[in-house]
Amino acid sequence: MAGKYNGCAVLGDLKERLLKTSQSLRQKFQELLESGKPRDKILEEIAEILILADTGIASTDKIILSLKEQTRKDAPFEEIRKALQDELVRILAQYPSELSINSSPAVIMMVGVNGGGKTTSLAKLAHYFKDKKKKALLVAADTFRAAAQEQLTIWGKRLNVPVIRGQYGADPAAVVYDALKSLKAHSYDLLLVDTAGRIHTNTNLMNELEKIRRVIAREIAGAPHEILLVLDSTIGQNALPQAREFLKFSGITGIFLTKLDGTAKGGSVISIVDELRLPIKFIGVGEDVQDLIPFSAAKFVNALIS
Repeated sequence: MAGKYNGCAVLGDLKERLLKTSQSLRQKFQELLESGKPRDKILEEIAEILILADTGIASTDKIILSLKEQTRKDAPFEEIRKALQDELVRILAQYPSELSINSSPAVIMMVGVNGGGKTTSLAKLAHYFKDKKKKALLVAADTFRAAAQEQLTIWGKRLNVPVIRGQYGADPAAVVYDALKSLKAHSYDLLLVDTAGRIHTNTNLMNELEKIRRVIAREIAGAPHEILLVLDSTIGQNALPQAREFLKFSGITGIFLTKLDGTAKGGSVISIVDELRLPIKFIGVGEDVQDLIPFSAAKFVNALIS
């Protein structure tokens, strides 16, 4: 089991957790280092490496153009690699990754398609905040999937964190309203809201999410303070169409990227940030409740290609 710090995986473990992606990249970069090829040929091969890592063609083209502008035509590989690291950090750090939950009580909504790890990610956040001595309340607002409510209830019992749930098929916004009343009555610091995610093209789902958001905003000024879109990193570029649909739902503040330890396609992180213009706030790197890492662009890039 990985080490822990402040209730989540140690940042130093990141290289180990991203092994599937980083091993492949480092091997290919080592081959380039030893090849002695000219810069332009190296850039062509870096482009191929990035695309194979699921960075996406549009983002890859931007990166390669930047490297051409930043490096000398006779630049050695190490100079090019350093420029690549700097460019990746620049892309990933252009939007702030810190949570905006300075007020109390604070509300965080989790949205995304079913199967992306939304409920487990919510439990990880509950553990993360509990370790920070924050009094959290969970709400199972996915009332259309009995399994989702049961799963969150089980997590709540494991973590000793209370869960508000409704009857199967109940109005999700009404369940959230009840949770908000409990949040205020018992002076909780934080409300973590699990939502439905049946099909990302379902207009009714988006309307439902908007209704939940309006109920929260009506009861607590400035809330929800964060709306995190949960994306499964193992599906790579296929996460982008999902994300674009959810961006039709107003107020998304960042990405919670799950299952990053299980993919060799870690380049998808770059295109997700570049194309969606949203920060990665957290990454999930395992199945255990502590397998959560607040995102750091510099540490992520260092773990991948240093």
